[in-house]
Amino acid sequence: MENANEEQKKEFALKLADLESKLEDAELKGQRALSMAQQTRRGHVYVISNIGSFGENVFKIGMTRRLEPLDRVKELGDASVPFSFDIHAMLYSEDAPTLEKELHRRFNRESVNKVNPRKEFFRTSLAEIKQMVDKQGITDVHWTMKAEASEYKESLAIAAAQQEGNVA
Repeated sequence: MENANEEQKKEFALKLADLESKLEDAELKGQRALSMAQQTRRGHVYVISNIGSFGENVFKIGMTRRLEPLDRVKELGDASVPFSFDIHAMLYSEDAPTLEKELHRRFNRESVNKVNPRKEFFRTSLAEIKQMVDKQGITDVHWTMKAEASEYKESLAIAAAQQEGNVA
């Protein structure tokens, strides 16, 4: 800019103003897109477990509006639990918040944390959750009825081997 003549400086100023305007438009579009995403009710309700962290027959029933719902499950497994979650069902719904709320209401008595229901963990059987989902009329669902719990099982095997003195 220091070496530019007056004509070039005016040209740069016009380009800068144009870019600032485009940036402002893009930010507004981003805010509108976020607002629309927050207003939509479409999403996925997931049923997951983490046997190594919470034991048998404890399931988290949660919801995500992310385009890639598996990202949410992975995120949960990366945060403050020693093992990854197993996915038992991923339920697409046009009204995911209502479906999630109905499942939470149904399993309220089985809630693990009676003080903070936002934790969304329930001590029940997967068969009971599946039966309740079926009652909601949701049939296009792939269920994985047995948790793989591979990291947990592998950790148990390593610990057993260490106990026997086979592994350092």
